[in-house]
Amino acid sequence: MTNQRPVSYDPGATYTVRTFDVEYLQAAGQKWLARVYQPEGQGPFPVLLDVHGGAWSGGDRFGDELIDSALAAAGMVVASIDFRIAPEFPYPAQVQDANYAIRWLKAHAGELNGDAAVIGALGRSSGGHTVLLNAMLPRDARYSAIPLPEAPQADAAVDYAMGLWPVLDSYGRYAIAKESENPRLVEASFGYFLTEEAMREGNPQGVLERGGQEALPPVLVLHGSADTNVPLHLVEQCAGNYRAAGGDFTLEVFPDQPHTFAAEPGPLTDQAVALLRGFIAAQLASHVPA
Repeated sequence: MTNQRPVSYDPGATYTVRTFDVEYLQAAGQKWLARVYQPEGQGPFPVLLDVHGGAWSGGDRFGDELIDSALAAAGMVVASIDFRIAPEFPYPAQVQDANYAIRWLKAHAGELNGDAAVIGALGRSSGGHTVLLNAMLPRDARYSAIPLPEAPQADAAVDYAMGLWPVLDSYGRYAIAKESENPRLVEASFGYFLTEEAMREGNPQGVLERGGQEALPPVLVLHGSADTNVPLHLVEQCAGNYRAAGGDFTLEVFPDQPHTFAAEPGPLTDQAVALLRGFIAAQLASHVPA
């Protein structure tokens, strides 16, 4: 689809949102679906990929419905994907599926009344790990291993990334969980990564420490200061390293809030949605031709 006007995003707009499922991927003998949140309007609308959380081993495409529908209601096509999860599908399966989904969205945005000329990604908890890892390494041969025949030249680069209480240091989080004797998080880490070496390798913080990033799109992270699942200091360290590498990283801290603090309707979720909408609008505005 060719745009006749720059695609923008008005945080104060209000659209009726239509929801439906589409198949975006066939892998491991299964069909994998995306739940699409589509504004009813002229369009085309900007496009966003959502990657749910669940400690790499749970969750589904409906998990972020509250946030996704709120973002779509201001004029954005949001696609929230199901993908292969651990322990049946260990690392890097989830990153491969997200990488493919971004390329698929770029190729099929027009069919969804969207325009992927400027595309973003949102990840929640472990989904934030997947989103940032792919955002920094969108052309990594391991992550882009699933071919997209209809658009073989497409890559999975995003123009911005957003995280809700994301796991940005997979090894650091594992080490803290091990020390604090949190068997659920220790088992979830091993269930996905299988080895400590893989935890270090497939780690956004580790990528920055090694200087291995291919790209540094602008990032927004919302995090609670009382998060014991992903301690705030791990996110702050990743933010500092991201900025030191030349990237733009905005960290919005919600005082005294735990993991998944904006998961239910209420003032905190309203505040989170407003921050996400404002960031999206700013990113789209920065890409409007002079």
